[in-house]
Amino acid sequence: MTTTEAAGADAPSTPGTHGYHKQKDEHLKRLRRIEGQIRGLQRMVDEDVYCIDILTQVSASTKALQSFALQLLEEHLRHCVADAAVRGGDEIDAKVDEATKAIARMLRT
Repeated sequence: MTTTEAAGADAPSTPGTHGYHKQKDEHLKRLRRIEGQIRGLQRMVDEDVYCIDILTQVSASTKALQSFALQLLEEHLRHCVADAAVRGGDEIDAKVDEATKAIARMLRT
Protein backbone atom coordinates (compact mmCIF):
# COMPACT_ATOMS: atom_id res chain seq x y z
CA MET A 1 0.00 0.00 0.00
CA THR A 2 1.37 3.42 -0.91
CA THR A 3 1.48 6.38 1.46
CA THR A 4 -1.31 8.02 -0.51
CA GLU A 5 -3.49 4.90 -0.23
CA ALA A 6 -2.84 4.67 3.51
CA ALA A 7 -3.76 8.33 4.03
CA GLY A 8 -6.78 8.25 1.76
CA ALA A 9 -7.33 8.36 -1.97
CA ASP A 10 -7.55 12.16 -2.07
CA ALA A 11 -4.27 12.75 -0.21
CA PRO A 12 -1.65 14.46 -2.37
CA SER A 13 1.88 13.17 -2.50
CA THR A 14 3.76 16.44 -2.30
CA PRO A 15 7.51 16.18 -2.78
CA GLY A 16 9.79 18.44 -0.77
CA THR A 17 10.29 19.37 2.84
CA HIS A 18 7.49 18.44 5.18
CA GLY A 19 6.57 20.09 8.47
CA TYR A 20 8.05 17.27 10.53
CA HIS A 21 11.52 17.33 8.92
CA LYS A 22 13.17 19.25 11.76
CA GLN A 23 12.03 16.64 14.29
CA LYS A 24 12.41 13.61 12.05
CA ASP A 25 14.92 11.82 14.30
CA GLU A 26 12.76 12.52 17.38
CA HIS A 27 9.68 11.21 15.58
CA LEU A 28 11.45 8.05 14.47
CA LYS A 29 12.64 7.45 18.03
CA ARG A 30 9.08 7.91 19.31
CA LEU A 31 7.68 5.53 16.68
CA ARG A 32 10.26 2.91 17.63
CA ARG A 33 9.08 3.14 21.26
CA ILE A 34 5.47 2.68 20.09
CA GLU A 35 6.58 -0.26 17.96
CA GLY A 36 8.13 -1.75 21.10
CA GLN A 37 4.82 -1.32 22.90
CA ILE A 38 3.05 -3.21 20.13
CA ARG A 39 5.63 -5.99 20.27
CA GLY A 40 5.02 -6.07 24.00
CA LEU A 41 1.33 -6.64 23.31
CA GLN A 42 2.18 -9.59 21.08
CA ARG A 43 4.42 -11.02 23.78
CA MET A 44 1.70 -10.55 26.42
CA VAL A 45 -0.82 -12.48 24.30
CA ASP A 46 1.74 -15.17 23.55
CA GLU A 47 2.46 -15.52 27.30
CA ASP A 48 -1.26 -15.65 28.19
CA VAL A 49 -1.14 -12.50 30.31
CA TYR A 50 -4.37 -11.48 32.06
CA CYS A 51 -6.70 -9.72 29.58
CA ILE A 52 -7.14 -6.54 31.65
CA ASP A 53 -3.36 -6.09 31.75
CA ILE A 54 -3.26 -6.41 27.95
CA LEU A 55 -6.10 -3.89 27.59
CA THR A 56 -4.17 -1.46 29.79
CA GLN A 57 -1.21 -1.76 27.43
CA VAL A 58 -3.50 -1.36 24.39
CA SER A 59 -4.77 1.88 25.90
CA ALA A 60 -1.23 3.14 26.50
CA SER A 61 -0.23 2.28 22.92
CA THR A 62 -3.32 3.99 21.52
CA LYS A 63 -2.62 7.15 23.54
CA ALA A 64 0.99 7.15 22.33
CA LEU A 65 -0.14 6.98 18.69
CA GLN A 66 -2.75 9.68 19.24
CA SER A 67 -0.16 11.94 20.83
CA PHE A 68 2.19 11.36 17.90
CA ALA A 69 -0.61 12.13 15.43
CA LEU A 70 -1.45 15.39 17.20
CA GLN A 71 2.20 16.48 17.12
CA LEU A 72 2.39 15.69 13.41
CA LEU A 73 -0.86 17.57 12.78
CA GLU A 74 0.45 20.61 14.65
CA GLU A 75 3.62 20.57 12.55
CA HIS A 76 1.52 20.26 9.39
CA LEU A 77 -0.55 23.29 10.38
CA ARG A 78 2.50 25.35 11.36
CA HIS A 79 4.49 24.47 8.25
CA CYS A 80 2.35 23.35 5.32
CA VAL A 81 -0.85 25.27 5.99
CA ALA A 82 0.99 28.41 7.08
CA ASP A 83 3.20 28.24 3.98
CA ALA A 84 0.12 27.93 1.76
CA ALA A 85 -1.43 30.96 3.50
CA VAL A 86 1.67 33.03 2.78
CA ARG A 87 1.61 32.00 -0.89
CA GLY A 88 -2.09 32.77 -1.14
CA GLY A 89 -4.44 31.66 -3.86
CA ASP A 90 -6.51 28.50 -3.80
CA GLU A 91 -3.78 26.43 -2.17
CA ILE A 92 -4.75 27.56 1.34
CA ASP A 93 -8.27 26.19 0.86
CA ALA A 94 -6.85 22.86 -0.29
CA LYS A 95 -4.48 22.66 2.70
CA VAL A 96 -7.21 23.54 5.20
CA ASP A 97 -9.50 20.96 3.60
CA GLU A 98 -6.71 18.38 3.77
CA ALA A 99 -6.08 19.14 7.47
CA THR A 100 -9.81 19.03 8.24
CA LYS A 101 -10.09 15.60 6.65
CA ALA A 102 -7.08 14.38 8.63
CA ILE A 103 -8.67 15.63 11.86
CA ALA A 104 -11.94 13.89 10.94
CA ARG A 105 -10.05 10.61 10.39
CA MET A 106 -8.35 11.00 13.77
CA LEU A 107 -11.67 11.59 15.50
CA ARG A 108 -13.19 8.45 13.99
CA THR A 109 -10.56 6.27 15.65
